[in-house]
Amino acid sequence: MDRIELEAANRGILGKKVKHLRRQGITPVHVFGHGVKSLALQCDNRELERALGQAGHTALISLKLDKEKRPRTVVVREVDRDWRRGELLHVDFYQVRMGEKIRLEVPVVLLGEAPALRSKANMLEHELETLTVECLPGKIPAGIEVDISGLAEPDQAIRVKDIGLEEDIVVLNDPELVVVKIGWRPVEKVEEEVVEVAEEAVEAPTEAAAGKEQPEET
Repeated sequence: MDRIELEAANRGILGKKVKHLRRQGITPVHVFGHGVKSLALQCDNRELERALGQAGHTALISLKLDKEKRPRTVVVREVDRDWRRGELLHVDFYQVRMGEKIRLEVPVVLLGEAPALRSKANMLEHELETLTVECLPGKIPAGIEVDISGLAEPDQAIRVKDIGLEEDIVVLNDPELVVVKIGWRPVEKVEEEVVEVAEEAVEAPTEAAAGKEQPEET
C-alpha cells in the first residue's frame, strides 16, 4: 500500500490562541517520538481529515514539513474532536523508526457468521474491539481478523491466545481475555412487557364501559 502523504507547517501560535487557527480551517498538531524533539505544527483541516480517513490509527503517513527535505514517517496517536459537532481540535502524531518496534492499538475485525446466532435466544458479545500489538512499523496490520464461524453454542468464546498472527507481531493483551463470545439474550424484560400488554388489554374494556354515559331516567 502506498504511503499516505500529508503536508504540515511549523506553528508559532500556542495555547488558547489556536482557536484563531481553527477559524481559518487550520488544525494544530504535535509530532513526538522516541528520541524525537516534540514539534508544534499545523495542517490544513481538509487535508488532515483526508489523511485521517485513509490512515486510521495503523497506517503510516509521510508527513512533509515545509523546511525539511525528507518527510517524517508517523502514525496517528490521538485525535481530539469537539464532542458536539465532531470538528477536529487537535491531532498527535508519533514519529516511528522503521527498524524500531512500536506498540499501538489495532482494531479487531470479525469475519464469518456464527451458527449460534441462528437462534434468537443467542447474541454475539464483542468484548475487545482493539488489541495492543508490538511490531516493526512496516508490519503494522490494518486490522486483526477473527473468524467467528466456529461459534456454534452458547458460552463458546475466542480468547486472545486463540488468535494467530505472524511471528514478528506480538499481542500484548492477557492471553486469557475474551475477544468475542456467544451469550444468552436477556428475556426477562420481554416477558414483563408481554404481561403488561395483556393486563392493559383486560383493563381497557372495563375502563371504556365505565366511561360511557348512563341513560337518563324517564
